[in-house]
Amino acid sequence: MTTPDLQPDLERLPAGDRAFLGHPKGLGYLSFVEACERFSYYSMQTLLVLYMVNYLLKPEHVGSVAGLAWLRGWHYAGLDGQPLASAIFGDYTSLVYLTPIAGGILADRLTGRRFALILGGLVMALGHFLMAFQATFLLALVALIVGVGLFKGNIASQVGALYSETDLRRAMAFQIFYIAINVSVIAAPLVAGTLGEKVGWHWGFGCAGVVMVLGLILYLRARPWLPADNRPDRTAPGEREKMGEGDWSRLGALLLLIPALAVALLTNQEIFNAYLVWADQHFQLRLMGWEMPTSWMVTIDATLSFSMLVAVAAFWKWRAATTGREPDELGKMIIGSVFSIIGGLCLYAAALTQGSGKIGLALPLAFHFFNSIGFAHILPVSLALFSKLAPRAINATVIGLYYLAFFAANKVVGVVGGWYSSMPTPQFWLLHVASAAIGLVAFVLFKWLVSNRMSHGSAAAAAAT
Repeated sequence: MTTPDLQPDLERLPAGDRAFLGHPKGLGYLSFVEACERFSYYSMQTLLVLYMVNYLLKPEHVGSVAGLAWLRGWHYAGLDGQPLASAIFGDYTSLVYLTPIAGGILADRLTGRRFALILGGLVMALGHFLMAFQATFLLALVALIVGVGLFKGNIASQVGALYSETDLRRAMAFQIFYIAINVSVIAAPLVAGTLGEKVGWHWGFGCAGVVMVLGLILYLRARPWLPADNRPDRTAPGEREKMGEGDWSRLGALLLLIPALAVALLTNQEIFNAYLVWADQHFQLRLMGWEMPTSWMVTIDATLSFSMLVAVAAFWKWRAATTGREPDELGKMIIGSVFSIIGGLCLYAAALTQGSGKIGLALPLAFHFFNSIGFAHILPVSLALFSKLAPRAINATVIGLYYLAFFAANKVVGVVGGWYSSMPTPQFWLLHVASAAIGLVAFVLFKWLVSNRMSHGSAAAAAAT
């Protein structure tokens, strides 16, 4: 069935538009706009914990943050220094995965996606500029959470609306869109991270705000090449597709997989939190007399993650072509968990063998390498699994629920990351190894249960015929 707002979108766009790498010109604009937004977001995420631990939450500055004393009285009671920074980080990074659900609902039912996106970009830029003032730190975080919620989902939906349902370029379009995101993750620590650590914290945050404004200007200029901002017609209640006989059991299984996925992601999400603090304090970052910014560890991770996404996809394509066999989604997630465990063990070994000096980069780099392979087997594959098993009647809702795993993972990271200051470092990273192992066991059990249900279903269908 044709999406209700798809035809008007396509009619107003130039026919046969292939001006951007064989794709519509609008894809180029949307990719660059998303790159600007993700640059600003990851600039903030890279600097946030380092800024709090090394400056804002020190005794001489913490009293200047408006509302923090009140918040510490009930929500962050008993927390100080690095544990407090970790808790704030956890709340911030978890909520940015929760608010896009509300942003999508608002755009669909009230404002339209264009207005919601522009408003979100403005609020995000405001949040970055508010980071220039210590007193408005908490207000800045709230603005960023709201802004990401309004922006994130409403730009991706416009990418899909550039193509008809039969246009085979759609899948490649999202790959190009995703490449723009990854380039931003690599660039943000190099530019904003270096400014923040070497020049001044507010320079880094200000840089993120400027890039966000440039992205908004680009989006406004792109209007002639973007889909129309038509909200889809609501299907009459009597015509809505209903849940099938086996849909409820599949939905229940996916809901059970969300906490397992959240636990499996713990080590990967910790990279922006306690890992950066540990690297800042204990890694040997001086190279030939020059001190490498700690935030560059995020660039190293992002570069390896991007490379491993490409390498893993190419490997399984080659494997399928030469042997005719390839693991299913859960099989790949199980393989990814094994690599995540190996990566976590590299951090455990680095902490265990540190001694009195600083930690060389060999074991941390090994961690990023193995963890990136695990990342490539878990994150995109798990999204594909949810898309595959989600009941048709509520497919979009289930995809939205998928991101609750990131909400939960970042919330847990905020709590667990606070233990870094009070727990022996080897045990701290061993705890993350255990979380990856729990994910591995959960994925194995889930694969066994799903396989059994599928085999029983096939047997029942054969008996019925």
